[in-house]
Amino acid sequence: MTETAVAESPNDTAQGVRRRDFIYVAATGAAGVGAASVLVPLISQMAPSADVLAESSTEIDIGAIQPGQAIKAVFHKQPVFVRRLTPVEIAEANKVDVATLRDPQTLEERTKKGKEEWLITMGVCTHLGCVPLGAGEGEVKGEFGGYFCPCHGSTYDTAARIRKGPAPKNLEVPPYEFTSDTVVKIG
Repeated sequence: MTETAVAESPNDTAQGVRRRDFIYVAATGAAGVGAASVLVPLISQMAPSADVLAESSTEIDIGAIQPGQAIKAVFHKQPVFVRRLTPVEIAEANKVDVATLRDPQTLEERTKKGKEEWLITMGVCTHLGCVPLGAGEGEVKGEFGGYFCPCHGSTYDTAARIRKGPAPKNLEVPPYEFTSDTVVKIG
């Protein structure tokens, strides 16, 4: 009995490898395109929408605020207090021994250099999120002349630092910058 071996020519082997390589490359390319077509919409839907981007910053004209006066504005759907401190309020805030405060911060740390008369804070009590009084005309300012939270009695001084009551921290200072002498951009 004689065995007959079928011999492959060198061209057949080379061509088979080329076909296999092409199939691997084509399959990998198709998988890559498929993955990209799934990932691009998935990632782009996680980006903030136009209405969220529009609320990412707020510009406030502070030119009409007189010394000793405060206004309420809105930033990220929360109240913001913009207060123009008088020289007396600045002096009182600076003479407080920071070591005696629950959340020790100086007035200088809470304001911008060269603009110490402008105190900008979120108008949300750090205890349970109520809106303190003291920014509006005729509102109760508490015994330290700053803000008073009517919900649980937290009292803040003129630098919006917690002085009395259950609030654990000072009123938060949001990121802000002065774009001119009369306009501040929050956010």
